[in-house]
Amino acid sequence: MSVTVCVSLYNYADYIRETLDSLLEQTLEAFDLAIIDDASSDASAEITCDWLKKNAERFERILLVRHDRNSGGPSAPRNTAIASSDTPFIFSLDADNTLYPRCLERCLEVIEDTGAEMVYPLIEKFGAETGILGNQNWSAEILARGNYIDNMALIRRTALEAVNGYSYMWLYGWEDFDLWCKFVEQDFQGVLVPEILARYRVHPKSLLQAHTKSRARSVTEEILERHPWLTIDLEAIT
Repeated sequence: MSVTVCVSLYNYADYIRETLDSLLEQTLEAFDLAIIDDASSDASAEITCDWLKKNAERFERILLVRHDRNSGGPSAPRNTAIASSDTPFIFSLDADNTLYPRCLERCLEVIEDTGAEMVYPLIEKFGAETGILGNQNWSAEILARGNYIDNMALIRRTALEAVNGYSYMWLYGWEDFDLWCKFVEQDFQGVLVPEILARYRVHPKSLLQAHTKSRARSVTEEILERHPWLTIDLEAIT
């Protein structure tokens, strides 16, 4: 199969079922599913196991891995999912977000047509905030001023392997931005799929709400140290 959806899960018992249900409706007929539970302390693992028992036949291959201890950020479960899969394309999905039915099929069409290393759809925010994410074309110049591309993207395995996957960050929240920066440094190309194909849930525990905003200066200092070509104005961040 061509695509593995890699789901990172940590204490999202309230949301994981809805996230997985959105995969049942995908118009792409055949794809794999890898779920990595990062040592959840709630009922996430139990809910996931029950769901998989009922819906395993929808997927070509399923995998559920549970970390012995929480890794302190999304990089480790995402990398575990990538390492556990064997398809040429990876779609990364956090366990509180959902996909519209045509998401995987359209992203696969575009990445195969363009030869890009990654493609990303327009994303609809819902919950505590509304709006659209990722509504700009791939541009190193725009990325230099700050991230605008979410982690929900279809990525070539070869590209992920070339940059050693997701890097651990001391203060998590910008692992996807760091990955795109590494792609820029490799002259990899991304392509916007100009359709709303995914949904980003904004809530108190989401990365957008809980970490990037409350620790913006510290996270920015770390990303600037990793990628000095970025032009983010640190002094403008309070």
